[in-house]
Amino acid sequence: MRSGALRLALPALALVLIVSMAARAQTPNKQSFEVIEHGRYMATAADCTACHTVKGGQPFAGGGALETPFGVLLAPNITPDLQTGIGGWTDDAFVNAVQNGIGHGGIYLYPAMPYTYYSKMTRADVIAIRAYLDTVQPVHNRVVANQLPFPFNQRETMVGWNALYFRPGDFKPDPSQSEEWNRGAYLVEGAEHCGLCHTPKNAMGGDEGGRAMQGSALQNWYAPDLTGNRHAGLGDWTVDDIVLYLKTGRNRYDIASGPMAEAVTNSTSHLTDADLRAMAVYLKSLPPGGRAAPQPISDQDPAMQHGRAIYDNQCAACHGGGGQGIVGLFPRLSAAPLVQQEQAASLIRVVLEGSRAVATAGAPTGPAMPSFAWQLPDADIADVITYIRNAWGNAAPAVSANDVGKMRQALHREAQQAP
Repeated sequence: MRSGALRLALPALALVLIVSMAARAQTPNKQSFEVIEHGRYMATAADCTACHTVKGGQPFAGGGALETPFGVLLAPNITPDLQTGIGGWTDDAFVNAVQNGIGHGGIYLYPAMPYTYYSKMTRADVIAIRAYLDTVQPVHNRVVANQLPFPFNQRETMVGWNALYFRPGDFKPDPSQSEEWNRGAYLVEGAEHCGLCHTPKNAMGGDEGGRAMQGSALQNWYAPDLTGNRHAGLGDWTVDDIVLYLKTGRNRYDIASGPMAEAVTNSTSHLTDADLRAMAVYLKSLPPGGRAAPQPISDQDPAMQHGRAIYDNQCAACHGGGGQGIVGLFPRLSAAPLVQQEQAASLIRVVLEGSRAVATAGAPTGPAMPSFAWQLPDADIADVITYIRNAWGNAAPAVSANDVGKMRQALHREAQQAP
């Protein structure tokens, strides 16, 4: 009997050993300089700085406010501090948080931490990120991440949310596509988590099925369509246009500002040219999505005529009489996808509060646009934006004074809540 039991146990023991060996094979040597440097690179690709480093604060010490439709979350401390950071975590606990949304001690994380995208990253890349984080300066900074009101502050509700909207699993390369395309897909769909901002969300904060990368409102901005839509997406952009934008924050169509300027500054401008090209190749393969181009508003419309007068007086000196802009200095407005998005939130915001364009090593000059909030009333701003969105071949829904007023109030609240 003992011999029979032993024979039955041997296959199970062999399976355990195989699983254990496979896990070790995916766990890189965290003391290796190459692994640490790779982790630094992947932490940059994953844009960990954006949330976990407060402007002017210690790297990765947490405390940055994450605005969600359900309330405010604070990004936690991910330095190797033993009491308030991740210094006491095991590698498995770190991987479980990044890939599965289960934090230290089994607490459920909220998807503002994009584990729904990071799940596609390999274990080796996640462990490498941990190896890099272990080398940064430990900072004792206790952060109470959950600032949400009841009932959203009950983390157990994430069990149901995950069941509905989260499908864990590593990225699976498409054998019918090139190695470059697959690398781009891995970065866009995983580490760079582009869909977190650019994919529309439903009332529960889950990605809307069938509308991936078709543009989404967030934090009083509008992340534009990244599909092959020629009207509002990247249909007319070339691979080189996308690479230049990700590397420098500007190209012949646009100049990054707002959250995208931060993403370029903290993340994409530091990636290799090969990885940027891979991302561009993947993005160019996305089929056209979103709405068809609407009929432009007639230039005889009173709002258009009033808007044109304001544009000629206030905007044409920089952006040109035909909206052509100046490449690298002032964004193009004619035939510009960002201008023709379904929602005009980003345009309204920029006109109200002004903008400072991104400055990178490849394009160190960051031109600025002044605020017009003090000078133009809501109706005037609505008319000039309506004109811009429907002149020179553009076509997009009109903007109302009420739209501008709501944004003005939202920006006022933001300013009051700022530290």
